[in-house]
Amino acid sequence: MDIPAGCTRRNDPTTAVKYLSTVGRSAPATLSAAIGVGLADDGGLFVPEVFPTFQSSDFARVESLVEVATILLSPFFSGDEMESELAAICHDAFSFPVPLRPLPYKPSLAVLELFHGPTAAFKDVGARFLAACLQRLEQQAAKPLKVLVATSGDTGGAVAAAFHQRPGIEVYVLYPAGLVSPRQEKQLTCWDDNVHVFRVGGVFDDCQRLVKEAFASSELRSVQRLTSANSISIGRLLPQSVYYAAAALWHWREYGRKASFVVPTGNLGNAVAGIWARHMGLPIDRIVLATNANRTIPDYLETGRWEPRQSLATLASAMDVGNPSNMERLRHLHPDVKTLNEQVSAWAVSDEQIRNQIKLDYEQHDQLWCPHTATAAYVHDHYLANGGSTQDHILVATAHPAKFETVIEPLIEKEISMPPALAKLMHLPSCFTDLSPDYAAFQQVLRQA
Repeated sequence: MDIPAGCTRRNDPTTAVKYLSTVGRSAPATLSAAIGVGLADDGGLFVPEVFPTFQSSDFARVESLVEVATILLSPFFSGDEMESELAAICHDAFSFPVPLRPLPYKPSLAVLELFHGPTAAFKDVGARFLAACLQRLEQQAAKPLKVLVATSGDTGGAVAAAFHQRPGIEVYVLYPAGLVSPRQEKQLTCWDDNVHVFRVGGVFDDCQRLVKEAFASSELRSVQRLTSANSISIGRLLPQSVYYAAAALWHWREYGRKASFVVPTGNLGNAVAGIWARHMGLPIDRIVLATNANRTIPDYLETGRWEPRQSLATLASAMDVGNPSNMERLRHLHPDVKTLNEQVSAWAVSDEQIRNQIKLDYEQHDQLWCPHTATAAYVHDHYLANGGSTQDHILVATAHPAKFETVIEPLIEKEISMPPALAKLMHLPSCFTDLSPDYAAFQQVLRQA
């Protein structure tokens, strides 16, 4: 196996990597500082000052996710106070399988299943990694750290599960009322102890705005210790690059060819993690983005104009984002949209197309998708495979179908069995507080606790 020539490690392993703000008005930070505060002082998102570039020999005889993670992330931890803890953090975060499963009925297509964690969604990876980091950073802190997270579905549950009962950390989860599935809402609201959940009378963008306004308040941050667990946190994106790297290496070893990834995307964090893996020299061809009716990203790639808008409610609710935060990171890496289009493409998928894809693949192949993964399957079948392409593709399956029974079961006329970890959460009592989409109300909540 060989990754293309010219890939050498660019950063000095003896020098601590610094993290810059996408806005560019904050001083460079260490990794621990960037993870600890979540958002830069100027409101920007942290990005590495320099990316390492890997050769195939860096991963020789490496198979497991933990091993890939330790190698891939080592340069990012170089010189940081958590450097000696990296292996333990990786063991904590990557403690469940992430299989790459070929689809026998579609040649040159495989599925990367990211839903085998505690809350049956890909966000378990980033949330557990971030929690493992913050727990180590907070061991000697005198004042609790408040973790703020806005969620359109899966993020909040994953963060709550990852941080539940970790000492020295309080979690505040905000989700839009009536815009998540019943099972998603249950796994958002079944926690107690250090997890506080708020049902916001608005859409996801309102939840995200409240979190961003809290971080933007220098007065609030002078009296409260705040950090983020959304994909605006670099502690979420770095570990998500690992499963792209691992799947790309597994595929390359098996077939000697690069694969392209088809990624369901909303806030763009998962996709940016894959783009970062590609940027670091892993054998990845293209990153193909599948969105729902929220067309902000496809429209940008088509027109070159960045025009955020109010989000629309769809069947793929976790992707209902009209102003994806991680576009800042993508445009920081590729400021020229023409260059970006050479590496990334995007298509939007309607609710009707999602329904048809779920129903057709189940009837013809006994294959079940969650509504989000169905967008990737639709993009593959209608925009990639039908052109006669022999290119290898990997669909990124982001959530277990059982989390969206109200969408899927009427289509297939069959009850979906839940994975044991998810079923366990369904029997716990719910606890949440209603909150208006008003920053003053949210600020009061943070000040009272």
